[in-house]
Amino acid sequence: MFNLQSYFEQSFDTLDIAEQGLDGVEFEQCVFYRCNFSKVNFSRCKFIECRFVECNLSLARLGFSVFDSAEFDECKLLGIDWTQVQWPQFSSGIPVSFNQCILDSGSFMGQQLKLMKMHHCRAHDVDFREANLSQAEMHGSSFSHSLFHRTNLTKANFTDATGFHIDLNNNLIKGAIFSRFEALTLLESLGIELVD
Repeated sequence: MFNLQSYFEQSFDTLDIAEQGLDGVEFEQCVFYRCNFSKVNFSRCKFIECRFVECNLSLARLGFSVFDSAEFDECKLLGIDWTQVQWPQFSSGIPVSFNQCILDSGSFMGQQLKLMKMHHCRAHDVDFREANLSQAEMHGSSFSHSLFHRTNLTKANFTDATGFHIDLNNNLIKGAIFSRFEALTLLESLGIELVD
């Protein structure tokens, strides 16, 4: 399917390469529409300023691949180990942006994702332990059963986010923003009982 090693400003529509492999292919400013990349092995690939729209990347393997300023809109991203990604140390933009995506059962453990965007996503059973999510925008997302431990959430924005359990004693949350009602769940970690 991909005969070249480098693609620039190209659009790919309804590709289906499920369970196949790509090795060392570079995409820059490309757009992928409604593509099926489930269980694909992306090895040492680069996605620079690329956009994925309504794509399925569930259980994709991202070994040593680079994502720099990538955008995912309405994508299915189940069970992805994001710790395999080579995130750029110096990026001019936001490392990755998720909008209305399903990210269940994934792992961002220990990743440096300052400024990451995760708007109106479902991120259940996701591992955020020891990640740097400072100044991340997590608006309207659901985090049921997700793990936050020694996570840097400094100035992160959780407005209208739900389902999170964040221990105030084991995470950095200075300057973080929470909706008033949901912020009450933060007090559970302090053993405080609220009464009407």
